[in-house]
Amino acid sequence: MSAVAWIAVGSLAAWLWLLLGQGFFWRTDQRLPPREAPEHWPSVAIVVPARDEADMLPVSLPSLLAQDYPGVAEIFLVDDGSEDGTGDAARALSVRYGGLPVTVASPGEPEPGWTGKLWAVRHGISLARARQPEYLLLTDADIAHEPDSLRELVAAAVSGGFDLVSQMARLRVSSVWERMVVPAFVYFFSQLYPFRWVNRADARTAAAAGGCVLLRTGAAERARVPESIRQAVIDDVSLARAVRRGGGRIWLGLAERVDSVRPYPCLADLWRMVSRSAYAQLRQSPPLLLGTVLGLALVYLAPPVTLVAGLLGGAPVAAWAGGAAWAVMTGTYMPMLGYYRQSLWLAPLLPFTAALYLLMTVDSAVQHHRGRGAAWKGRTYARPEAAPDR
Repeated sequence: MSAVAWIAVGSLAAWLWLLLGQGFFWRTDQRLPPREAPEHWPSVAIVVPARDEADMLPVSLPSLLAQDYPGVAEIFLVDDGSEDGTGDAARALSVRYGGLPVTVASPGEPEPGWTGKLWAVRHGISLARARQPEYLLLTDADIAHEPDSLRELVAAAVSGGFDLVSQMARLRVSSVWERMVVPAFVYFFSQLYPFRWVNRADARTAAAAGGCVLLRTGAAERARVPESIRQAVIDDVSLARAVRRGGGRIWLGLAERVDSVRPYPCLADLWRMVSRSAYAQLRQSPPLLLGTVLGLALVYLAPPVTLVAGLLGGAPVAAWAGGAAWAVMTGTYMPMLGYYRQSLWLAPLLPFTAALYLLMTVDSAVQHHRGRGAAWKGRTYARPEAAPDR
């Protein structure tokens, strides 16, 4: 066989393995597990790190204020050095909408060795501990919750005996670029951290979605969170790993009633979101970067290229294997598009989106080696942590 045919066959073999051997990552049925109302509703402190989020809070904060929770719950919003009046906006919204009590505080500039978001989370948890809550809900300032969100999260945690319950918030998909990139972002995440593997009690794989994490306070103390992960850029995965290492049970799934309201109207906005931490995911390792680029090329780019090359060059094996690999790829992407209520005609375009992600990953490495490092809300960290092992 020709080299093109071997590449096509290799790509097809990779896709057959991904289809059957990677925890059925492509399925979207990992939702909140069966749950019952507990006899006692535990107290919850809701910690919201916020930096320059005055535009997001009018959409997200009222959803937290309006939580229909039978137990005691309180919101701790940490205004992390905002310059747009985030703290004032939070106080005004609390007065306007009422509901759960809100404490707005500022932690000051981060101490050396802390990433900005986790410094804000640390301050919020410190304030919350004075109330001795049984659970912490860590949620971002751009996340909107349905009124029963907290109640359902707590019921799932108590019923299942979980120390950490996390939902991947449904990201916004309104602009053309959001439709192209966002479903693929969650698809790639679940491919790297198959939710089924995460949710097995004996699994090594650990992951969480940082926008919505319900954490048992005792588990946080055992895992020394957030101090033990203070340098983390990929803070959600690092948090899940710390909890699991501390003997905690974790659960991760797709959200049905938790949504991100942050818009990403332009490709540049999405590019920054991905490139911020892509190289940290690879432990800032050039060999891992090279392997990732070659892997993405073989798995995602080779199928359409070998199909066309086989058809034009009269190589039936290359055309057949490339076409079959592309078909399997397309089929595995359809459930995620369905979850996001997007046209299934976007599925065959996944190689194009994967090429964008490849370029974003390379750009992340370039920025790192130029000394810019990872960033969060205008703060840059030149030496982010290595991504946790699966």
